[in-house]
Amino acid sequence: MEVRAARPLTHRTRHPHDTPKRAEESISIYTNTPGTQGILPDEYGELVEKPVRELSLAMQIGTPVKTGSTHYRVPLLTSDVTVGAVAEGAEITPSDVKFDEIIVTPAKFAGLTVISREMAEDSSPSAGDQIGRSIARQIANSVDNALLNTLTAPNPSGLGSLAGISKVAAPVTYKDLDPLEEALSLSEAAGGNITAWVMDAATALEIAKLKDQANSNRGLLNSDMTAEGRRQILGRPVFVSPYAPADVVYGVSRADMLTIIRDGTKLDVDKSVYFTSDRVAVKGTMRIGFAFPVEAAHVRIQNAAK
Repeated sequence: MEVRAARPLTHRTRHPHDTPKRAEESISIYTNTPGTQGILPDEYGELVEKPVRELSLAMQIGTPVKTGSTHYRVPLLTSDVTVGAVAEGAEITPSDVKFDEIIVTPAKFAGLTVISREMAEDSSPSAGDQIGRSIARQIANSVDNALLNTLTAPNPSGLGSLAGISKVAAPVTYKDLDPLEEALSLSEAAGGNITAWVMDAATALEIAKLKDQANSNRGLLNSDMTAEGRRQILGRPVFVSPYAPADVVYGVSRADMLTIIRDGTKLDVDKSVYFTSDRVAVKGTMRIGFAFPVEAAHVRIQNAAK
């Protein structure tokens, strides 16, 4: 029986200098075993997109936006309407509203895995889930690496590339939460609101060890007991990522970070490439990009040791 190939799904960011690429063609796969559906259900793309949404930091701390276009335009208000008190019956002076825009071209992220033909023909739903999750994990890792660092094209530009990001200098060793308090203030001054802190494990541990006073065992951080004791700093959740730069803490304003997911996420299956070993190649692709309408709403806290 025939199982149709990849169905369009979304996700992926693209660097401003990237040249748009054609989406790859879907390939039909065939199962010889009577009565089986194969590992891949009809909703191919969902096997990739759903786990990426669960696993990727970029999806959790940003505002996901779906688009069906090659380019996504984010309007920026650069000049407000002039408003003031006016006497009764007096003429109201008109004013112009000025806009600029950010153009984001979601870049293609792809993951590839190879499985046995027996697994490909397994009718167990869990087999498809595991394969989709394996590819999604590769994609999620690549997306988060691009978000937190400055990578070359075709990777999208992330937090590490923001020229206008607010900056705070932290001491070599944290003694209190003052740098993070300063970060909140800078974000608010730019019209933002820090909704998440992102850092590596070593920095998270250092801050978690801070005590409320000398000779005390009570930590400064408050735990959210409704979320399995997740750590919080000043009421904002802490996200630990292996891709966060050492000695750096990012304060992210969710409303000012768009994670743009382009329609067309696919899971492609090819039985020909590994024909001689009786294996099957399974490839997942997503197009994802980032937009930061107000760069100063995000904060980079830099440890002086860096």
